[in-house]
Amino acid sequence: MNLKVMLPTRIFLEQTVRKVIAEAENGAFCLLPRHIDFVAALAPGLFFFESEEGKEVFLAINEGILVKFGSEVLVSTRDAVLGPDLGVLKETIQKEFRVLDEREKRARSASAKLEANLVRRFLELGHVG
Repeated sequence: MNLKVMLPTRIFLEQTVRKVIAEAENGAFCLLPRHIDFVAALAPGLFFFESEEGKEVFLAINEGILVKFGSEVLVSTRDAVLGPDLGVLKETIQKEFRVLDEREKRARSASAKLEANLVRRFLELGHVG
């Protein structure tokens, strides 16, 4: 199978693999070359694949979509980190993804305040006329 992991701005990884193991919202799954075509929304966490040479490789991904079509496995994700081993990768996930989550919370909060202010002003305009 040909695995391609894509970020919003670039192709993060492209490699021939024997199998892929990932985690969706409803649990983990494994894809092998003869697996049926498949689409899944990936949960943030570990993503594992085995290279043609039998080497195990671990990635951390921050949500995404996986599409298997024939021999192609395409993964689109907002962020991915390649780790030398699980311990280091887990630590990296906790540091990097936690910072992203905090930024997202602040952005959502600011957006909610702007929306509330906009609605309040429209209501005030309606009461004036």
